[in-house]
Amino acid sequence: MEMSAHHQPTGTVKRKRWGGLRQQWKLLGLFEIDPQHEFYSLTCMMKDGLAAATQSSVDSAPTVSTNDDFTLQATQIHKDFTMETFAGPVFASLRGSLGMSEQEYQQSLCSENCYLQFISNSKSKADFFLTNDKRFFLKTQNKREIKFLLANLKIYMEHLRKYPHSLLLIPTRPFSQKYFIVMQSVFYPDDRINARYDIKGCEVSRWTEPAPEGSQIIVVLKDLNFEGQFVTLGEGRPWLLRQVEIDTHFLRRLHVLDYSLLLAHQPLHQDERHQSLSFATLIMRTKKSVSLGCLLPDFRAQNRRLLPNLKNPLHVIDGPEQRYFIGIIDIFTVYSFKKRLEHFWKRLRHPGRSFSTVSPQTYSVRLCHWVQDHTK
Repeated sequence: MEMSAHHQPTGTVKRKRWGGLRQQWKLLGLFEIDPQHEFYSLTCMMKDGLAAATQSSVDSAPTVSTNDDFTLQATQIHKDFTMETFAGPVFASLRGSLGMSEQEYQQSLCSENCYLQFISNSKSKADFFLTNDKRFFLKTQNKREIKFLLANLKIYMEHLRKYPHSLLLIPTRPFSQKYFIVMQSVFYPDDRINARYDIKGCEVSRWTEPAPEGSQIIVVLKDLNFEGQFVTLGEGRPWLLRQVEIDTHFLRRLHVLDYSLLLAHQPLHQDERHQSLSFATLIMRTKKSVSLGCLLPDFRAQNRRLLPNLKNPLHVIDGPEQRYFIGIIDIFTVYSFKKRLEHFWKRLRHPGRSFSTVSPQTYSVRLCHWVQDHTK
């Protein structure tokens, strides 16, 4: 979507208010975007624009019938801003394939409750907003990244049709003059998550100071914080290894790098551990897993699994003792000439050490090896 204000929003809050805002929220790193917040006017426009943009797909489910749907642009003029939606029917169709109704999507994005701002420890200059229920992220992107997504949208959709249980984080709608993309949160629901990690498979700048014990501060940890730990999946491990291999091979074909494997875990309740599946539960999970129209014998070819009966099934994998939330994000960084120069500079600065900026092939293989070495 493209979004541009007709005039500058009023009431912008000076940076000195951050001290007060930090005291208002129990979870440091998450801030409610209330009327005193500098982004309040912007997020109100976003909600109004999204409500109008999604109404057509709420009224009648769209279908993707021609190649023109992938380049479709719809402009809506509002009182104080203009919003342009890109490939609306394609993204609506994708949401439907995930079992997400347009009504619940609209309700989450456009509720009366304030958005939340997430202060990330990422080096990216992007702004991160969360819907109040924490189900969807809205992340600013630059124009180049949006153009890259739209240029590759068709083959991205083909990948998801072929491998519908892909771990690639699925964008559900892009928009600009600020450019934004709406994404389902990997860490949803987050009420019991006790650790979060952003993994790139390297070591340089991959340590984050953990929050003090007992603190409610939200900190996303990195590779070096995870050392000595394992993702214990048991029977689910071969599926994860294969899906990461499939997804990173696809990203290698797109010539991208610097993506992350998001990982979080929470302990299973006693009644969730080693539970035997009833016939009814097995049928329900199988139906969810084949809902995109393939037959049960195609499971192996499609690299599918029995999806859990949860709100975010594609990114949730249960092990014997822990529930894991896993997804691959930030898939828009192309290995450009600038990135090649960065690679050579880092080789000089960090001899013998692994760092993020490497060729797409090396990046893909290295992340697969990380998953192999840290799972059992």
